[in-house]
Amino acid sequence: MTTERVFNKRLTRLDLKFGDINWEKATIKQYELGKDERVWRVFLNGYAKNGFVVFDEELLPREELLKPLKELKPEIVAEKTLTVQELIEDSMSWNRIFGKGKT
Repeated sequence: MTTERVFNKRLTRLDLKFGDINWEKATIKQYELGKDERVWRVFLNGYAKNGFVVFDEELLPREELLKPLKELKPEIVAEKTLTVQELIEDSMSWNRIFGKGKT
């Protein structure tokens, strides 16, 4: 896969709210999802009861992604499509410092 094809690859970001989560469950599920190479980013906050997952929906169907989270009672509150390049640029620290980050 060429660099340009990788940078332009479409990913899905799901912002989630959880009904039944704590810091321990969040840590375990975040670790489990993070091991999956089809998941690009994952952050689950057991205290605020929210989080997000960025994943490749071509390789990992949404239903399969949400299956291990079922016990946490997830609710999708926002969804967006982004490219790998956008994910990388939004993750760069200077974008966060200067308030330019979009995600």
